[in-house]
Amino acid sequence: FDYQPDAVMSAKESDIPVTPAIRVLRESGQSFALQTYTYVEQGGTRNAAGQLGVSEHAVIKTIVLETDARAPLICLMHGDRAISTKQLARALGVKHVGPCTPETAQRHTGYPVGGTSPFGLRKPLPVYAEETLFELSEIWINAGRRGVLARMSPGVLETLLKPIRVKVAIDHE
Repeated sequence: FDYQPDAVMSAKESDIPVTPAIRVLRESGQSFALQTYTYVEQGGTRNAAGQLGVSEHAVIKTIVLETDARAPLICLMHGDRAISTKQLARALGVKHVGPCTPETAQRHTGYPVGGTSPFGLRKPLPVYAEETLFELSEIWINAGRRGVLARMSPGVLETLLKPIRVKVAIDHE
């Protein structure tokens, strides 16, 4: 599984500052390609997908959440779907799961909101992933900096993160 950089969208790796996520990916020996886009505040995965010319379904969000006991966790979700926090809480066996504040999320991960990657976290956190992510042939996931995504096989997630698969996706709105 090897990517040939797309002439228009791929960034020269030498032009991108190395984040902890990029360091982990490089050291893993896994195949990935870095791709840049113009970060837009509140643009989310729709903005990234539009600029890269890919399905928003394949652009994966890294969401930092906390349980009612304030235990942090990560949930990986399709860009065009939302997380059912009720279903996730049920899967975890807790009363409540909700999003962290941006400051708390950055404290847990070391990354700013909009640049959060599941790779190279400040401290290890449990990672949950929507099970249907693994049905895709390739995904785009944040590489630890706003405007930088790593394009890879979902198998890289499995190999490096060993996420717990959950079925918690719901349609937006």
